[in-house]
Amino acid sequence: MSLFDSSPTIDMLGRGLDAAVLRERVLANNISNVDVPHFKRSGVIFESELSRAIDSERVAHSAPVQLRTSDPRHFQTQLHRDWRDVNPRESIEYSSSMRNDGNNVDIEQEVTDRNKNELQYNLMIERLAGQFRQLNAFTRLA
Repeated sequence: MSLFDSSPTIDMLGRGLDAAVLRERVLANNISNVDVPHFKRSGVIFESELSRAIDSERVAHSAPVQLRTSDPRHFQTQLHRDWRDVNPRESIEYSSSMRNDGNNVDIEQEVTDRNKNELQYNLMIERLAGQFRQLNAFTRLA
C-alpha cells in the first residue's frame, strides 16, 4: 500500500486522467477517420459507470437492513460495485449513421468533445497538483 492508495481523491483523479487520455486518443482516431466510408465512431464510457458504482456504495451503506447470503445461489438484494473496479473503456457506436457512406463521425461534435476533454484534463491536473501541494505542506509540518 502506497501513500496514494489511501487517498480516494487522488485515486479518482488518476482514473479520471486515464479516462481523459483514452478519450483524447479515441477522439483523435474519430477525427482522423472522418472521411473513411463505413467507419463507426467510438466513445469512452467511464463517468456514468463511476457514478453508478459510487451510488451503489452509498445505497449499500445506507440500507436499513443488510441481508447476508451464505450460498452463491441466494439472491442478493443489492449488487454492490466497488468504484475502484471501474476503469474507462472504449465503445463503438454501430447504430447511428451521419452520411450515406455509413460513416457516423460528426466533425463538429468531435472537435467540441475534444475541447471539452482538454478542459477537463487540465482541471483534473490542477486539482491533482493542489492535492500534492497539500501533502507537501503536511509533510513539512510533520
